Amino acid sequence: MPARATDRRRAAVLGSPIAHSLSPVLHRAAYAELGLDHWSYDAFEVDERALEDFVGKLGPEWAGLSLTMPLKRAVIPLLDGISETAASVDAVNTVVFGEDGRRRGDNTDIPGMVAALAEHGVEQVESAAVLGAGATASSALAALARVCTGEIAVYVRSPERAAEMRGWAERLGTEVRVVDWARAEEALSAPLVVATTPAGSTDALATAVPERPGTLFDVLYDPWPTALAARWSAHGGALVGGLDLLLHQAALQVERMTGRVPAPLAAMRKAGERALAER
Repeated sequence: MPARATDRRRAAVLGSPIAHSLSPVLHRAAYAELGLDHWSYDAFEVDERALEDFVGKLGPEWAGLSLTMPLKRAVIPLLDGISETAASVDAVNTVVFGEDGRRRGDNTDIPGMVAALAEHGVEQVESAAVLGAGATASSALAALARVCTGEIAVYVRSPERAAEMRGWAERLGTEVRVVDWARAEEALSAPLVVATTPAGSTDALATAVPERPGTLFDVLYDPWPTALAARWSAHGGALVGGLDLLLHQAALQVERMTGRVPAPLAAMRKAGERALAER
């Protein structure tokens, strides 16, 4: 039976820039697989200055929002509450609108990272290394706090970034060893390496991949594979990619916004892979 107009439900991803986002592809694939014909998911170019006005104009048909940079912290003052996970890193990538109109923020990046690692057989490691110290690195630290039993080394480019990562580690209740980026090749010997840097930043490290690498989690998905990921795979190392992260965090968003569990991971992955292949 066709959905009534009053049943229409909306969700969207906001950010700037947003044209590259795969989120609409993944969410729409989930809606189609779940038979949610009355749900729609769009992408809107919204920066920090426009965010409050955009959110304030949303009507009762809205179920939720996905947020990418630079909005993950800017949205917090506009919400009625945030989850402990989001509060742990001061970053909200998911907003769910309740039937009472309340806006609750959550962070699915962190459990998404944990789920992506688990899917590839990484549930616990004795030590880990993080390349980079941006917003994604703080989420990586929070995820590693759940799977790493020993030391986490973080490789950074500036004293300011080093101080930030020490602050995040203290807040998360975990210990990190901060190392200058000039020694980043050392990171590659860790059982688990998480690369959180922009495209091209780790290319120079590709020649330093050890003979028997562990697991590399590179959060990029376009272009893919990165030079580091390609060399890692050629040496027989296990790879977790940015599409894995995007997929699992989006699946959690679908579940929170629609109430349908579990999200259709296979259909979402197929749609994401097809979209990337067509770029």
